[in-house]
Amino acid sequence: MEAFNTFIESINGVIWADWVLYTVLGVGLLFTLWSGICQYRALTHGIAVTSGKYDDPDDPGAISHFQALSAALSATVGLGNIGGVAIAIAVGGPGAVFWMWMVGIAGMALKSTEVAQSMMFRDTSDPNNPHGGPMFVVREAFKKWNLDGMAGVGTFIGGIFCITLLISAVTGGNMFQAWNVGDITTEATAGAMPSWVVGIVLAVVVAMVILGGIKRIGSVAGVLVPVMCILYVITGLIVIIMNIGEIPGVFGSIFSSAFSPSEAGGAFVGGAFGTAFLWGMKRALFSSEAGQGSSPIAHSAAQTKEPISEATVAGLEPFIDTIVVCTLTALVMLSTGALDRGGDGVGADAMFDPVPQVRLIEVQEDDKMVPTWVFGDPHVFRTQGDTEIQGGSQTSDNQFRNDGKVYVAGRTTLPKRDVDAGNLDLGGGGWRNDTNVFVIADGGTQPNEETASTRVKFAGTVVIPEDTSASSYIRWDAIDHKDSDVTQWRDLAMNDGVPSMVSGGIYKDYVGATFTAYAINRSLPGWGTWMTLIAAWLFAISTMISWSYYGEQGIVYLLGAWAVPFYKIIYCVLIVVSTTGIVTTTKELGNLTDLGTGIMLWVNIPIMLLFGVIAMKAWHSYFRRLNNGEIQSKRS
Repeated sequence: MEAFNTFIESINGVIWADWVLYTVLGVGLLFTLWSGICQYRALTHGIAVTSGKYDDPDDPGAISHFQALSAALSATVGLGNIGGVAIAIAVGGPGAVFWMWMVGIAGMALKSTEVAQSMMFRDTSDPNNPHGGPMFVVREAFKKWNLDGMAGVGTFIGGIFCITLLISAVTGGNMFQAWNVGDITTEATAGAMPSWVVGIVLAVVVAMVILGGIKRIGSVAGVLVPVMCILYVITGLIVIIMNIGEIPGVFGSIFSSAFSPSEAGGAFVGGAFGTAFLWGMKRALFSSEAGQGSSPIAHSAAQTKEPISEATVAGLEPFIDTIVVCTLTALVMLSTGALDRGGDGVGADAMFDPVPQVRLIEVQEDDKMVPTWVFGDPHVFRTQGDTEIQGGSQTSDNQFRNDGKVYVAGRTTLPKRDVDAGNLDLGGGGWRNDTNVFVIADGGTQPNEETASTRVKFAGTVVIPEDTSASSYIRWDAIDHKDSDVTQWRDLAMNDGVPSMVSGGIYKDYVGATFTAYAINRSLPGWGTWMTLIAAWLFAISTMISWSYYGEQGIVYLLGAWAVPFYKIIYCVLIVVSTTGIVTTTKELGNLTDLGTGIMLWVNIPIMLLFGVIAMKAWHSYFRRLNNGEIQSKRS
């Protein structure tokens, strides 16, 4: 898994280069101006269309405008809003929220444009099961140009898009959701309900819905989305009101940190401007799916003969998803102090006695010695399980051997957990086996590029042996001396300096949705656990059923309808697989979702630009007819 995650991370490093993000924002600005500020149309005419004011039962399509919006929102308003925002703030700081807003506004233009294109080229030959999306746009538009060989080019590009669609469906639309629900459920039940059991339940529920096709998906989404949004928004507003005095400062930190480094403190290591920009953009794009080309697949099933009417409805998605729901999550996290919280140990600063040091040791790998940082006492562990190997792999006081069968990590005793901190945890109480924790060490004179500070996290895992006579401890991950996270320590090491642990002690590593639940618990003890648990289940189920449909349309395009049953089986199996421990950290989780989102953007944005003029001509024509009275409301 380590090699796999490294490979995925290297791909993400290319597809998520800074210029890609600038390009996405630029394309959103382009269509904002080209359409004549389409955001205004979405918030006015789009709402009217969604309400059914222009509905005609004789128009082609399978579901209403409201059901289409609900189906698309069920894929976007989900754990990206709860867990994704938490990840962005935890890594990028308050400034990430500002860049989420920018993506939300630009995303309204991106979403309106891509849906307009898909509605213009959708296939309604089967009224009960329309087909649409960027793959049909590029195929049919090339055919319409009627140039020699271009039809085949369009079909090929459409196939490439479908491959990226399927990757995104099984990663961000499926595995990300299931993993988060499994994690938060296991936490909330103190391990009584294992993650893999959650995966089985989710797989059964999702299977029962997706077997009914787009009509059942639209009906279920039409109920789930309003309920889950209302529940989550009410809870968030209560927390914000309880911390209303913090809100002005929160907005101040959001704007100031958007263009300058976020100040480090407590559990937050700090965030540079570039980190805030990158993570705010990525999480907002993942949450809203703007520019990915996924939502047009759901909107293409809407019952209408006017493509642009549904495009205005689609513009509401990023507003609801990013401007409203994501902002709510961000305000809850920042106003409650969850980001820069204190330590979890008894006595916080004095929890380690004596305070362990960060040591620079040498680990032999094959025929070379690798300088490695460890926190606490260096130990050698088996690659399977937590049983220590006694002797045989330590060559000297400061040298260790890693021969592939064992690995080197730091070790410290497990301190007691502060009662108040434990009560705010999802499962409550003290430490549990396999709990992820971290400490923060400081050192060096050159700030890290990602954090704009000299602080660095050391991640560890709580180990509570089954043998009650054995002492519990923490196994701390070692960090390669050449790792980019600790480059600021190199000068210190060369001068025999030693980084030291800063005040604050030990912290539990809250990941994704569990971090948001913890933040709510700081103001509403206990309620955050169960509200987030319920919302996570509803959000995940709605997202997975919609993304299953998206992937299904990709399968139809690539292989035909005969392959759909096999796809659905694989889709449901992957729900279970993702809850069996294949993903364990925030970084791994982010890698999977970034891969799916990124590759779809790379294919869909060029399609949008290539056929943008067609969509914009239709857009302006529609509103001329609307203003001239040629398009009338169906209500008297």
